[in-house]
Amino acid sequence: MNKLTPREMILVAMFASLAVVAALLFRFLGGMIVPFSLLPFVALLAGGLLGARLGALSMGIYVLMGLLGMPVFEKPPFGGPAYILSPTFGFLLGFVLAAFVTGLILQGQRDAGPLRLSLSMLAGVAMIWVVGLPYLYVILNYYMGKSFDLIQIMMLFFMPFIGFDLFKALAAGVLVRMVGVRLPVLKEQQD
Repeated sequence: MNKLTPREMILVAMFASLAVVAALLFRFLGGMIVPFSLLPFVALLAGGLLGARLGALSMGIYVLMGLLGMPVFEKPPFGGPAYILSPTFGFLLGFVLAAFVTGLILQGQRDAGPLRLSLSMLAGVAMIWVVGLPYLYVILNYYMGKSFDLIQIMMLFFMPFIGFDLFKALAAGVLVRMVGVRLPVLKEQQD
C-alpha cells in the first residue's frame, strides 16, 4: 500500500471527523433500532471526492475510533468493542464498503457524467444495505433472541429508510459533481 501524503492524511481525517459530526447530530433519535443518519451521505461523499482507497480509509478510521472506545456512534453504547454486537454495526461496515465502491466506480473521472455518478451513488447505497440488513437480521435473531423474518426486516428496517438514503445519494452526487468540476485536483489524487 502506498504511503499517504500529508494532504491525503488531512483529507482522510477531515472526512472521518465529518462522519463523527454526522453521527452526533442525530443522537437524539437513539430510540430507533435503525436511526435516521447522515452517515450514508458522508460515506458517499468520501468515496466520490476522495476515491476508493482514501474514502474507505476515512470511513474505516471512523469505525475504528468507535471500536476503540471513543463515543462517536449514534446509538448507545456510542463506542467500544461491544458495539460489534449492536444490530446497526453492519451499517457502519457498509459505510466503509460504500465509500470504496463509490470511489471505485468514479475512479479517474474528473467530472463524471450523470449516468456514471448516479450509478456510483446507487451502488454505494446498495453496499450499505447489502451489509447492514443481513447483519441486523443475524444480531436480532441469533444474538438478541428476537424473532424477525426477512419480510419484517424489510418492512421495519428498510422501507422507511430507503427513500431517505436515495435522497442522500442524490444530494451527495450533486455535491460531488459540483466540487469535482470546481476542484479537479481532488480527482487527480484518486486511486
